[in-house]
Amino acid sequence: MATDEMLQGLMRNPERLKALANEAKEFALQHGVVMRTVETPDSSEVVTYAPFTLFPTPVPKAVFHQALAVQTHFNTLVDKISQDPGFLEEALASTIQADDFTAKLLGIYRQVQHEGRTQSIMMGVNRSDYMLDQREDRTSSLKQIEINTIAAGGFGVADHLPVVHRHILRLAGLLEESQCVPDNNSTAGIVRALAKAWELYGQQNIYTGFIHYLRQGGYVFAAVCLFYRYGDMPNHYKEKTWEARLLMERSLAVKCPDIGTHLAGTKKVQQELARPGVLERFFPDQPQVVEQIRATFAGQYTLDMGPEGDQTVAMSLAKPDEFVLKPQREGGGNNFFGEDIVRILEEVKGDKRRAAYILMDRIRPKVEHNVLLRRGLPLQLSSVCYEIGVLGAYVRHGGEMVLNEVAGQILRTKSIEHGDGGICSGVSVFDSPLIY
Repeated sequence: MATDEMLQGLMRNPERLKALANEAKEFALQHGVVMRTVETPDSSEVVTYAPFTLFPTPVPKAVFHQALAVQTHFNTLVDKISQDPGFLEEALASTIQADDFTAKLLGIYRQVQHEGRTQSIMMGVNRSDYMLDQREDRTSSLKQIEINTIAAGGFGVADHLPVVHRHILRLAGLLEESQCVPDNNSTAGIVRALAKAWELYGQQNIYTGFIHYLRQGGYVFAAVCLFYRYGDMPNHYKEKTWEARLLMERSLAVKCPDIGTHLAGTKKVQQELARPGVLERFFPDQPQVVEQIRATFAGQYTLDMGPEGDQTVAMSLAKPDEFVLKPQREGGGNNFFGEDIVRILEEVKGDKRRAAYILMDRIRPKVEHNVLLRRGLPLQLSSVCYEIGVLGAYVRHGGEMVLNEVAGQILRTKSIEHGDGGICSGVSVFDSPLIY
């Protein structure tokens, strides 16, 4: 594409590259593409630009629209799983023997199920992440990496980035390309869901609470909706925090997510859904929906104790570079590749600790080129790959789904030298799709 030609030209003109990069950073700061610094993470007075690509990255139109089209089905699937205690208990039975964090979450789920739910309104904000897997014949297919059902963030920055990328493309003389960067308004879609939950709740004098500092615990407040930005990692919890999480689950507030939806996003559930016949449990007599969802699945393999898990261990030890080993964690920087897979499985292959993980086929992404703008990184042309994150928002009232939408998208790009990704882990940067 013309952007590749432009990038090659910029590498031969470092002053022009520097000028464009500086303009991009300045324009980003003016348009809200900002974040706090690592040095002063709690200060609102010192900020920097959020890391992003100098140019938007080319994404095939068919793949982009496939990811958008399947999101409402994933919203429905996650919601159905959250209401199916039998499936969650069966899917997580081995995992909770090896992973204390998942066990505690399931313990809260069991307690709330036993006591009876206090709130019939449920709100969900999910982000389903995909990569483009390139086959040996050079054709590509969309494959899901994971689905995030709690603390799915980044949409505020992603909403503002298209205007920055269009500006840079125009400055570079790429006027036609600047028209191929789609708008993004994820925040509006999520706000519509919050507004619907608030409307159904019917208490107009009560506000929405955003759980940014769940780990502090020890306090109670009234809210229509509790929107979790923390609570997805073990280090977010202390003893008081677990008490607070149970208290909030018992409350009349609308939870985003509730504990069942949180569990629906675990890696073990993702692996179980890839088994033959499981999707049909949630979409009986809807073969087209099942086909749309299943088409995005990469190979997933159990590490539970038993012959099937033994076979997975042997397969991964024989060809570790073909797989990714995943614990039940979110946020990037938690997965294992290559020799690290061998090291971990050699240690745990003979006991139940291996059930804390699942194995997934490793995606071989199509390689693009871009300049990554992040504090401390030199201006250089990098070989990169991207993840397409599609945000979905939904609201259920009792047994009726009253809102189910695709909210928007987030593109995150990283150098191919990194196996795992993640903005917060300092590997990936924000990006925009250049649709072709």
